[in-house]
Amino acid sequence: DAFGKKEINAKKKKEKKLCRFCDILKYEKPILVFSKGEKIKSPPYNNWTTCVVANKYPAFSPSLKMNHRKIGPYRVMDGVGFHELVVTRDHRQTIAEMNISQIKEIIDAYQERYLDLSNEPLVNYVSIFHNQGEKAGATVAHPHSQIIAIPTFDSDIQSSINGSKRYLKKYGQCPHCTMIKYDQKDQKRVVFENKEFLVTCPFVSRVAFEVRIYPKVHRGYFERIKNGSKWQLAEAFKKTFKALDLALNHPDYNFFLHTAPCDGQNYDHYHWNWQIIPHTQIWAGFELGTEIEISTITPEAAAEFLRHKINFKL
Repeated sequence: DAFGKKEINAKKKKEKKLCRFCDILKYEKPILVFSKGEKIKSPPYNNWTTCVVANKYPAFSPSLKMNHRKIGPYRVMDGVGFHELVVTRDHRQTIAEMNISQIKEIIDAYQERYLDLSNEPLVNYVSIFHNQGEKAGATVAHPHSQIIAIPTFDSDIQSSINGSKRYLKKYGQCPHCTMIKYDQKDQKRVVFENKEFLVTCPFVSRVAFEVRIYPKVHRGYFERIKNGSKWQLAEAFKKTFKALDLALNHPDYNFFLHTAPCDGQNYDHYHWNWQIIPHTQIWAGFELGTEIEISTITPEAAAEFLRHKINFKL
């Protein structure tokens, strides 16, 4: 509502006065810099619009050794890897408020850094994610994404990859392609689609208004995305985040990429996708204790509500 929007803008204005990210290139050496869709290869960077810098407080640090060792019955290793920030210049502008060109520039940065980091020693997986708002774990209000490149990949990705492989072997097709085909026919969980991407509230969503963005054609590796497809993905991002903003009054959210690892193995059976988790509820004892999530709205109802909000001018 109008009051909520004024409150958000007042908070952003106060935070902006103290924000280091607004002029981050005065303090940090850039890895990659864009200005309105064009790469800037050397200073001055006065007109930068998106930049990538190393995280000043990284969760993982570069090394040529993982230093595996045992501590009692446990095995541990050092936090080896790379941790970078993708920062957009406007302090107040979230993805929902950007135009498609600005979003496409962010996707360009994601792809270029993914390709470079995937070639680094010991890197087997590149995670791209964005935490928007305090409830989503953001410690800095200025909009930014993060990229972490590490030697290992998590159990969720491993389970998804293994499940995709088993399904392909049994049924002769990718499970995500099967779901996409069904959702396109059924339409009940579809939020938006364009020529190349389908946006849905997934069947048995983990949280209310969970959203996923899939390429319609089977693709295993996000980093191989073509330029035209990046424009289509940018449109899907714009529509989705704007609809979520309108439907849920600027919710805190996380979004992240699930794509094939970069460890040299063949993952053609996988299907990359973006997952968006709005913070519409708090997991309590039951959810944490059983890992069974309770959603307050069906994905069909959530998708319908978002579709109604998607009729706006870009």
